[in-house]
Amino acid sequence: MAWLEGYPREKVEWYPTIDPKKCVKCGMCMNCGKQVYDWTDTGPVVARPFSCVVGCNSCANLCQGTAIHFPELKTLRDLYRKEGIWKKVKQQMIDEGKITLVK
Repeated sequence: MAWLEGYPREKVEWYPTIDPKKCVKCGMCMNCGKQVYDWTDTGPVVARPFSCVVGCNSCANLCQGTAIHFPELKTLRDLYRKEGIWKKVKQQMIDEGKITLVK
């Protein structure tokens, strides 16, 4: 996964949680392209948290009831800094020809 380049997804605590008291069951979260959610009799549940794209929070942005939450972005950025993930991703992008170094 280009966003992590070699770092185990299961070690990245980036996935949604749902506040059932705020959920209005609008169904917007079910549009997730990674199928993170399942719909139940009581509304949505986070069924596949590690399928969530690291850094994505579109479902929270579009949730009508503002019931979906993610960890603090600072926590994710701190992990990237600590584990050198940015450097690894950049090198992968260079190796794949997606970006070039400006001289």
